[in-house]
Amino acid sequence: MAIKTLDDLLRAVQDRPRKRLAVAWANDAHTLEGVNAAVEAGLVEALLVGDEPTMRQVCQELALPPERFCFIHAASDSEAAAKAVGLIRSGEADLLMKGLLSTDKYMRAILNKEQGLLEPGAILNHVTVMEHPGHPKLIIAGDVAIIPEPDLKEKLAILASLVRTAQALGITLPKVAVLSASEVVMPKLRSSAEAALMSKMAERGQIKGALVDGPMALDGALDPESARIKGMGGPVAGDADCLLFPFLEAGNTFYKAGTKLGGAEVAAVVAGARVPCVLSSRGDSAKTKLSSIALAALLA
Repeated sequence: MAIKTLDDLLRAVQDRPRKRLAVAWANDAHTLEGVNAAVEAGLVEALLVGDEPTMRQVCQELALPPERFCFIHAASDSEAAAKAVGLIRSGEADLLMKGLLSTDKYMRAILNKEQGLLEPGAILNHVTVMEHPGHPKLIIAGDVAIIPEPDLKEKLAILASLVRTAQALGITLPKVAVLSASEVVMPKLRSSAEAALMSKMAERGQIKGALVDGPMALDGALDPESARIKGMGGPVAGDADCLLFPFLEAGNTFYKAGTKLGGAEVAAVVAGARVPCVLSSRGDSAKTKLSSIALAALLA
């Protein structure tokens, strides 16, 4: 059964055995509120890595029962990140989440060559699942947060993450639109040429598990009427499940326009590591944090 909303996502994860979530530097109210909601919803068991007296004090201030969590003390944010990653490596945790520490320190722990979570040749990328009130189904998009100007190899990694996420949501054969400025192939525009190349690779069986088409402009990828007017054929046009953006600015602008102006709710994870990693920020809504933890648990 396909997961069609973020509420469906929460219900699907609730029906599964709980995953163990390691939270790096869980010293702040924003992080603890989101993690507590996930524990309360039955999504995960939480291992909080940080300054234990501070974490317990925040729990007390928020009236959160400390017995809901396992506390692991760390003297600094860098130590907390290393310990949280170590819990993944030892098999004591299944998912990773960023707390109050900076994104740089969080990513550094994941990318550490000797003690991190990246297998040789793997490429970290960011996957977002967006529920937009003006669109009839979930939109799975990447990359909107990590890779500035993905080359073809990186786009293939992003595509693989999009497809895996779509399949986890119950979409057996996802429809992927590789985006550019227009559906007309423009050889001098790298995003257009690479989109056409990826479309041909899929046609010849070099990309499996998805229907891939491009280049496509955003309107032709998502809107059936625009696709009809433009004379765009094929199963992806006007009905894409997944959007592969040509570069970070395009993806990030789409993400922020959707959430800040369009009222969209999202779930997002960093893919490509040994386990899904939640990259939350203080500005994320409570639902975004909860949905992101649920998405990570679904993908783990």
